Amino acid sequence: MAGLHQNRSGEMEVFVRVVELGGFSPAARAEKMTPSAVSKLISRLETRLGARLLNRSTRQLLLTPEGCAFYERATRILADIEDAEHAAGAGEQAMGRVRINTSASYFNHILAPVLPEFLALHPGVTLDITQTDVVVDLLAERTDVAIRAGPLKSSSLIARKLGETALTIVAAPAYLERYGEPRSIAELESHTRLGFGYVRAIDGWPLVENGETNVVPTTSRVQASDGEALRRLALAGVGLARLASFTVREDIAAGRLSSVLEPLNSGDTEAFHAVYIGQGGPLPSRVRVLMDFLTARARVN
Repeated sequence: MAGLHQNRSGEMEVFVRVVELGGFSPAARAEKMTPSAVSKLISRLETRLGARLLNRSTRQLLLTPEGCAFYERATRILADIEDAEHAAGAGEQAMGRVRINTSASYFNHILAPVLPEFLALHPGVTLDITQTDVVVDLLAERTDVAIRAGPLKSSSLIARKLGETALTIVAAPAYLERYGEPRSIAELESHTRLGFGYVRAIDGWPLVENGETNVVPTTSRVQASDGEALRRLALAGVGLARLASFTVREDIAAGRLSSVLEPLNSGDTEAFHAVYIGQGGPLPSRVRVLMDFLTARARVN
């Protein structure tokens, strides 16, 4: 930033550059400053705030907890400033980066197919996408929008429902030929029941037999970190998997997978939401247009 002015937004911009580019030298090049000027600016900022923001070593810079909190607030403030300028001078065009956290299943089957449409509609928005089924801390992971499956806990998150999907147990025909198709809960005992490698809201398969609901645990022999990995394992004939219907619908139609134990299906569904950390004010336009698009074009069923 040529001719750096001593203002808070300018300090924030330099600090954000240092964090995102990983050092004083690359931030200095981006801002047209010297590394020593960047270092002095960060030191002045820390002195004014009364808190260390970065732990410095010869090889890397690491954010302190205070630095993480300041970084999140700074990026949002800078985005709001950018939104305000575009709203005043360029007519509400959404601009800037949106960091998305989503499951591999939702990304592969729902989000990826419609992303070209979103990017064409909003050329000023860039996307940074991370895939994981584990619920992440949006603030700690520097995430703008997360796509979450299952019940939402009470929190400060703003949520948009993206629909809900049935769950079904599936297996590859080759697996069923080798081990037989289970017809009851008791017969499941001799089968490999693929599961997730982390704790879920319901840690097992709820099945209804003789009017009674039983939660059948998965086996520990083969586990995976996300639903798409479980789908791949099921397709390979490793075992049975209980998956969201939208992820296996085409596989079932094509004969790559078969539904198993449907008469015992409890009929429970899994809801999907897009969530965002809200502070009571309007969403930045870059986030708002994504949330609107997900609600309209990226629903599950």
